[in-house]
Amino acid sequence: MNVVPADFVIPEPPSFVFGPVTMRLAPLGEEHCASDFAAWTNSSAHIRSTPGFPWHGWPPDDGTFTIEENLADMRMHAEHFAARVGFTWTVLVDHEDVGPQVVGCVYVYPDADPAYDAYVRSWVTEEFGALDVQLREAVVDWLARDWPFQAGRYDSIN
Repeated sequence: MNVVPADFVIPEPPSFVFGPVTMRLAPLGEEHCASDFAAWTNSSAHIRSTPGFPWHGWPPDDGTFTIEENLADMRMHAEHFAARVGFTWTVLVDHEDVGPQVVGCVYVYPDADPAYDAYVRSWVTEEFGALDVQLREAVVDWLARDWPFQAGRYDSIN
């Protein structure tokens, strides 16, 4: 089931500026694998406390999820993006000395509840946890403004 109509042009995501931090979204791809793996494995407890993740069983907390499994997961999300059945963006922050680093993800997928067009959830690393709500609100505004959703369900914003 497609999240958006076949003729919908996927809008370019804006950059989100929060004081000295600028976050930008890019479609999640294989090139983000190492940085994504480091981001979520170093912040798994924080992510599990984020709305939308405690019930989902991700990220795993037993240390058995490998970087190869992470790569397979990224390929799946990229395939979903290309097929328009779900959209996953990596959240990037550019660091002067090392370039872009993954600091989170945003997911837009069909909602199981027919009252909603899409289900949206996101996470950021513990380092950027203070910006979690601001990022989520900015993404919600972008989706409401530029996407064809009549009703989207978003994880609660605390």
